[in-house]
Amino acid sequence: MNQHVYFDNAATTPIREEVLQRMLSVMKDTYGNASSSHSFGRSSKSLIETSRKTIASLLNCSASEIIFTSGGTEANNLILRSAVRDLGVAEIITSKIEHHAVLHVVEALAKEYQIVVSYVHLDSKGNVDFEHLESLLQSPTKKLVSLMHINNEIGNKLDIQKTADLCKANNSLFHSDTVQSIGHYSMDLQKTPIDFLTASAHKFHGPKGIGFVFVRKNSGLKASIFGGEQERGFRAGTEAIHNIVGMEEALKISYANLNTERSHIEGIKAYFMDALKDTFRKVSFNGNCSDFENSTYTLLNVCLPLPQQKASLMQFQLDLKGIASSRGSACQSGSNQNSHVLAEILDDEHLQLPSVRFSFSSFNTKSEVDYVMQVLTSFIEN
Repeated sequence: MNQHVYFDNAATTPIREEVLQRMLSVMKDTYGNASSSHSFGRSSKSLIETSRKTIASLLNCSASEIIFTSGGTEANNLILRSAVRDLGVAEIITSKIEHHAVLHVVEALAKEYQIVVSYVHLDSKGNVDFEHLESLLQSPTKKLVSLMHINNEIGNKLDIQKTADLCKANNSLFHSDTVQSIGHYSMDLQKTPIDFLTASAHKFHGPKGIGFVFVRKNSGLKASIFGGEQERGFRAGTEAIHNIVGMEEALKISYANLNTERSHIEGIKAYFMDALKDTFRKVSFNGNCSDFENSTYTLLNVCLPLPQQKASLMQFQLDLKGIASSRGSACQSGSNQNSHVLAEILDDEHLQLPSVRFSFSSFNTKSEVDYVMQVLTSFIEN
């Protein structure tokens, strides 16, 4: 009998029960428009501002520096577009393995504003070449560096402190897509001189459709959605109070249990890695994902030594057996394109083999790993 195993937490996470109950309570009892001046509106506004203060305190920044958005994609668009349009950025430095919510925006900006786009060199594991980055920062044009903290496909972890310090030393702005790290790694924005970062609640057991952007004070960033004066004029539109409160609750729980849950998830990942190495003699792990120091503990991207005829049906067969995994970013599902991340770092031989991303949460168990291994072993035997 098939089990149901959800190993696609990098795509989205199941909402916590505590978060759901808090959201239901708000939807039922605090339904006033936060822009209204009566008591119903004031109650809603109070919840929003309390959530803002809570999130700011967890990141050690000012509440005025947190702007709520619909998620990471909107937040990345807001930062990148305004940086070019309003801040005079003439060059964006990024990498070829960023999320498409950055890459596609940068490509569009290059066409619209004729900005220069420079791609920092990467090594064979997908790590940033900091010497090359520093050389790119030497030109006199106003620049913004956009590099993600945790790569969503291979799990590589950027040295965000080193990057921020390097950008500051060279009078360049630094934006980081931290969608895969907020809620999983602590962040001190007083110590790390990052200018802009983005987050999305559904990556840390919160609701979909809500996220936030950190915009450092006096950055000069301006709005891209116009209308009312919500979110300090950055983002017009009536606030989804239940989603904002749900995100606050999810982030509070994530950070309150950070060490305990990290230990549990690391155990799942290590157990899975050992099982894969015992079963598949020539298994390999893409990027840094087998290195616990230099990758996130929540993700494994596995290249399996299977013949082409089995490889082509593997994802389909895993799904039939009730196992949720992915080939890469969920945003590419349904397309016939291979992973742009793997295409950048793997040689032709390994690109012909099936690579699968398995990603974990505190809700996963070692018995689920055993079931997945049972299914994967059947590919060898059949």
